Amino acid sequence: MRQQSRPLIRPSTAFVAAAAIVGAVPAVAAPAAYAEEGKPSLVISELPRTSPKPGEVYDKKVVVTNNGTAPADGLTFRIRLTRGLDFPETVQGCTYSAVEDQVRQAVCELDTVIAPGASVETPVRFKALPHALMEAVEYGTGPTGEAPGEGFDDSHRRLSLTADSSADLVAVGEDTEALAGNRQSVTVQLRNDGPGWIQNQESDDQPALLVRIPPGTIASQVPGDCAPFGIDGPSGPGGTPGKPRYVCQPADHTIDVGESLSFTFMLEIGDDTKTTTGEVKATSVYDIHPAFDKNPANDKAQIRVAIPTDNEADPTPSDDPTDGGSSTGGDGNAPDGQSTGGTGSSGGTGGTGTTGSSSAGTSTTGSTSGSVNGNLASTGSDNTPLLAGTAAAAAALGGVLVIAVRRRRATPNS
Repeated sequence: MRQQSRPLIRPSTAFVAAAAIVGAVPAVAAPAAYAEEGKPSLVISELPRTSPKPGEVYDKKVVVTNNGTAPADGLTFRIRLTRGLDFPETVQGCTYSAVEDQVRQAVCELDTVIAPGASVETPVRFKALPHALMEAVEYGTGPTGEAPGEGFDDSHRRLSLTADSSADLVAVGEDTEALAGNRQSVTVQLRNDGPGWIQNQESDDQPALLVRIPPGTIASQVPGDCAPFGIDGPSGPGGTPGKPRYVCQPADHTIDVGESLSFTFMLEIGDDTKTTTGEVKATSVYDIHPAFDKNPANDKAQIRVAIPTDNEADPTPSDDPTDGGSSTGGDGNAPDGQSTGGTGSSGGTGGTGTTGSSSAGTSTTGSTSGSVNGNLASTGSDNTPLLAGTAAAAAALGGVLVIAVRRRRATPNS
């Protein structure tokens, strides 16, 4: 089941935000009766939601009220911003730093006393950076005015926001070649073409790459970041082999602008498999098109595994005088019927589809034409040149046919 989550602020690299604690409203002096009894209980108002354009400055005020029974003597106010936000300027009395995952932080000290029932007002300012998209702001203090902890309550709040921008997720496939019965690795990618960085702060339906394994192949090795995909979401642990579909995502759910996440699968090619095609799709963990992606045209790409077929192999030697059998042909005058034309042994490894392979005493070539070029037209009534050329083309098959041809040539000359 899909669940919503409220993660703590994470780093971003796109918004410039500024938080300033300046000119708090003067607090009412604390009556002497409150000096030694009770404790303060600070509550902070909520910031209004916003959807800033990159470059815009957000400038609002929050009110800190003491609902306790004792005054708050001093106030530590902290603001944290994800990487798409930053502080537009520094403010006196505030200390700035970066914390885990590129979160920008300002800690500001207010030298004031907030009596029970009294309030102070302070501004919160930040700016959206060019790469801003899904962002969050943590702001507030502790219940008694000390620095806030890591959780959220009435004195320490969190504002999530989505900038008026977008991000373009792109699926990148691979076009490769392999031989039936062999293994072949394929690497697919999920890329962010921006302009916004990507990290969903509000949901577990994070950006992901959906991978459909090409039919006729089996994924024998699977990245740990890729889990089997069931009906509408992950259905097993990452790295599980042998499944038809996978959903891959970064461990930290973050994709910066221009970043490409690569996932490499090892495929076992079936013995009878022909050229086959799978697919990759830029989507989310639950295969829902992200609302921030305004360009669906590049969401899909192919995984194509080209496998040589019989049509791409050398033709069987033929007695037809019109059949070609050698790349250069023979002149029919070579001793013992040997031809200067190419033979099956001129093939390569067959790994690229433009060369050949040899197996079980059979040689094939995988040239782009799918056959051996040449013209072995007969020049004599006994078709001797044709037989000689055929013998040369068949030499790679073994010596039996060559010997037979030699015997046939020897007969007319005896």
